[in-house]
Amino acid sequence: MGVLINGIVYDMDVLHPDLPGSMNMFLNYWEDMFPFAQAGELMLREGTRSSNKGVPLGELELLSPVPFPNSLRKGFAFRNHAEALWRSKGAELPSAFDQFPVFSFSNHHSTQGPGNIFCMPDHFEKLDFGLEVAVVISKHGKNISAAEADDYIGGLMIMNGMSARRLQEEEMQLSNSSAKGNDFCTAFGPWLVTPDELENLEIPAKENHMGKCWNLPMKVYVNGELISEANLGDMDWTFAEIIERASYGVDLYPGDVIGSGPAGKGCFLELNGTSKLSSPEYSEQWLQNGDVADIEIDGLGKLSNTIAAEETEYSILAKKKF
Repeated sequence: MGVLINGIVYDMDVLHPDLPGSMNMFLNYWEDMFPFAQAGELMLREGTRSSNKGVPLGELELLSPVPFPNSLRKGFAFRNHAEALWRSKGAELPSAFDQFPVFSFSNHHSTQGPGNIFCMPDHFEKLDFGLEVAVVISKHGKNISAAEADDYIGGLMIMNGMSARRLQEEEMQLSNSSAKGNDFCTAFGPWLVTPDELENLEIPAKENHMGKCWNLPMKVYVNGELISEANLGDMDWTFAEIIERASYGVDLYPGDVIGSGPAGKGCFLELNGTSKLSSPEYSEQWLQNGDVADIEIDGLGKLSNTIAAEETEYSILAKKKF
């Protein structure tokens, strides 16, 4: 764990000797430790404290900012994304979308940072990215109101919520959308950005909503080609509102991660569906072995992942009874 200052990464003990060296420990003592980290970071920036222990960012291999999340929830916060999905199916978005925020659980043990994403053969049956932002919970709470929920957010990071759409489509026939279709990988990175770093980018929540929003342009590139553009400010349900629902009757702990869900135009599933409405002959696009998926979000950096095939022919789709 370290802090990035002007392209140089410093260990936490450079900021203060009592700071923990792991993110999970830091999150558990966030309220006590974060002020020390802020003070030490400011001293390095201003030159009132010097250190030769820093390492240039380019010399490091980055891991996930939160290597071992306690839990992983994926929201469904963007109305423009949801509307496009339902429209591509020839249906209208259910009115329930505007009544309460929903989320699903995913596999917190299958998370990673930048680098290779290893996929099984069945994952390549409509392999998809997910253009998302995640927040990390930094203090314990239960029954947290939306009015107070932003105080429980330690930071924001880019999230690529990967999906194997054929597996997901089959599971959704049994109303089980987040099992094998989503449990193999979620990527985070390249770093965790604390809310104070984004204060100048805050914007009001949408009408009838509560909580912080940020004007953060978002882009996705595949093999260097711009695939999608969106903005985190288009979130309808805020992270504060999702936290309120998630914590109802439930304890949230430091290290829990909550994703926004895909932004508008934030996955191939939506892009393909919308394109086929206007051109039925449109050839669907999905991620392939060797593809490089880059997600760039203003203020949060760039998360780069390369799709890599596992050396196996093992298929669970082949085990279907008929």
